[in-house]
Amino acid sequence: MRRVKLDRIDRRILRDLQDDGRMTNVELARRAGISAPPCLRRMRALEQAGVIRGYHADINPEALGYGVIVFAHVGLTSQAEPDLKKFEELVMDWPMVRECNMLAGETDFLLKIVAEDWDDYQQFLTTQLTTAPNVSHVRSSLAIRRSKWLPGVPIPDQEGGTEEEEDDEPADEEG
Repeated sequence: MRRVKLDRIDRRILRDLQDDGRMTNVELARRAGISAPPCLRRMRALEQAGVIRGYHADINPEALGYGVIVFAHVGLTSQAEPDLKKFEELVMDWPMVRECNMLAGETDFLLKIVAEDWDDYQQFLTTQLTTAPNVSHVRSSLAIRRSKWLPGVPIPDQEGGTEEEEDDEPADEEG
């Protein structure tokens, strides 16, 4: 995907939506310092350009009975592209796997897995993950607590800037 050129208003819109995806267009426009119609046009353009991929609710796993998060470091016997793709396709069918990242180095894939408890994870590990084709080894790391979680990416106020440089005053532009 080619990198999209963003102005200060686009960056403000992205930061605010990343912090609160349910923010109304009117509030988003107010914060960006523009009126609602151009704000909505900018937002739609960011969606069409693939910068905004979607909107999601942040679900509390414990509220739904998922008390364990495990990071599984998976090694494969073959790193040929067809074998990597087959593993990635298989992972798509496992609802407990919430993230799958291919890595460079000792570990081929890092999986983030949610489970009800340790027994639930071990059941998944022994009946699905370790028995999957091409899996040579799995090293599990149990998450004890999460001290930081931020969705998305850092969005500077201006090209090459940092978020800390952000001017909290809305822009005067209609854009």
